[in-house]
Amino acid sequence: MDSERSKIEAAVRACYASWSDSYHRDYYGPDAPYPPVHRDLLRRLLLDCGVKSLLDAGCGSASFLREMSDTGLDLYGFDITPEMVAEGRRVFAGLGQAPQHLWEGSVLDPAAFADPAGIMTGRFDAAVCAGVFPHIPETDDALVIRHLHAAVRPGGLVLVEARNALFALFTLNRYTAVFFSEQLIRPQALSATASETERAALEHALSRLRERFRMDLPQLRRGKQNEPGYDEVLSRTHNPFIMRSLFEENGFSDVRVLFYHYHCLPPMLENEFPDLFRRSSLAMEDPNDWRGHFMASAFIVAGVRT
Repeated sequence: MDSERSKIEAAVRACYASWSDSYHRDYYGPDAPYPPVHRDLLRRLLLDCGVKSLLDAGCGSASFLREMSDTGLDLYGFDITPEMVAEGRRVFAGLGQAPQHLWEGSVLDPAAFADPAGIMTGRFDAAVCAGVFPHIPETDDALVIRHLHAAVRPGGLVLVEARNALFALFTLNRYTAVFFSEQLIRPQALSATASETERAALEHALSRLRERFRMDLPQLRRGKQNEPGYDEVLSRTHNPFIMRSLFEENGFSDVRVLFYHYHCLPPMLENEFPDLFRRSSLAMEDPNDWRGHFMASAFIVAGVRT
């Protein structure tokens, strides 16, 4: 398992290494494909709780932390990609933040959650982990949640962002076909008790089902040069019901699932009326709307350490 983890982490480093100078602009800048609504949601959750210190586990180039530089919070973070950390330190220095508050580390390593410079001597008031869970193996989800739990003080707030697996039920594309097959139908289990004739009929039925979806969409996100792209490394989605349960099973109370990045229609229809699609989708942004289970592509799990 350790060798498999190492391969996954090496691929993730390669994916993000050449992204360090543009990642913040791509996702937080004025030309971002969708406004960074998660930034405002995270800020509100943190400031409403009156936290003083914040750890960003998997901080990238300090993309979110730089957005918090005006709050007066003590900001810390680590990331697995050296180039991202270097860019984050450069940005921190320009903002008057301490560059040594950022360091290299993996969320799979419990030692990464402690400030190596020893400036932060206690546990953090809050921890954020955004854009990370897609890149960790399913078997390590609970492990990382436990690491986040240990990183904050009792009563501390943990916020984890994930891509919404249930959104696939709304997209009507390749994601839907995969979700139907792997999560709902599970054809291997059906086939296990089928006769040879029934197995052939089952395969034909599944083929007909795939024809109902746009299997050519979405386009694969590949690397800029020779590095692997986002869809060429491990990039999972998560079921919000399961994530909530993992939080509750690993020492968190007051667990909430908050949805963001809504889509007023399946994404394949956006080009029909892009301005209306964007306006209408933004108007839907409500983290507590039940439709977020299906019409929002991402969510945040918020929990308080007991």
